[in-house]
Amino acid sequence: MAKGRYHHGDLRAALLDVAEELVRERGADGWSLREASARVGVSPSAAYHHFASRDALVRALSERILSRLGDHLADACDRAADPDACERAAGEDADPGARERAADLHRRLIALGHGYLHWAVEDPAVARLVFGAGATGPDSRVSPHPHDVLTAELDRLADLGALPAASRPGAEFVVWAPIHGLAVLLIDGLIRVDDARAFDLQAERVIRATLNGLCHEPAPAEGWPAVHTTHTDRRRSHLGQEGEQVGPGAGDLLRQAD
Repeated sequence: MAKGRYHHGDLRAALLDVAEELVRERGADGWSLREASARVGVSPSAAYHHFASRDALVRALSERILSRLGDHLADACDRAADPDACERAAGEDADPGARERAADLHRRLIALGHGYLHWAVEDPAVARLVFGAGATGPDSRVSPHPHDVLTAELDRLADLGALPAASRPGAEFVVWAPIHGLAVLLIDGLIRVDDARAFDLQAERVIRATLNGLCHEPAPAEGWPAVHTTHTDRRRSHLGQEGEQVGPGAGDLLRQAD
């Protein structure tokens, strides 16, 4: 956005748009709030009415990007399979079609992994911004959060009986870790694939291998250790304020992925 293009509209959104442009051009740290203001065509004092500091602008941008990623992943899952058909099948007794219904949900998770990886590789500077620690804070509002999209997909798999109940707690972290790790390896250039087909197959292999491991893992007697992130702590705090019980099972699944 060139200087002078802003005309009494949504200055907050304009500053976020420019900040995203600057992140793509120079990374997360190579620019200032003053520069963002100049590019929009307003004074720094005008920008300070919306963002108290550059860090506040970066955090708001991270929240917007994560919400956009959450929408992107949810759309990818919905395009991969008919969720209503899977839910109808989940209420039936186990039969020879159970494997096929489980495969439908696997396709949804594979689509989620594809979406995450393509997003990271196609927009690496923006991905690095939200990959960084502290990208969001205790007061951040991100909806839909990518973690919650992954949680919902794993819940579908568990409801279908294709993921053992003992393996469900903390499964978000187990699935997210290799997908995120592959994304970082790719954008850092530490691994390469020959073409788009190989890219998607590698993503599918990682997800299927992870799900296979989850389905066959022995659970420790003391249960799986809890993993916390800013987002899951924020959700637990919010549920506690509303007076809802956060106990074993679904409550313990709020412990991964910032």
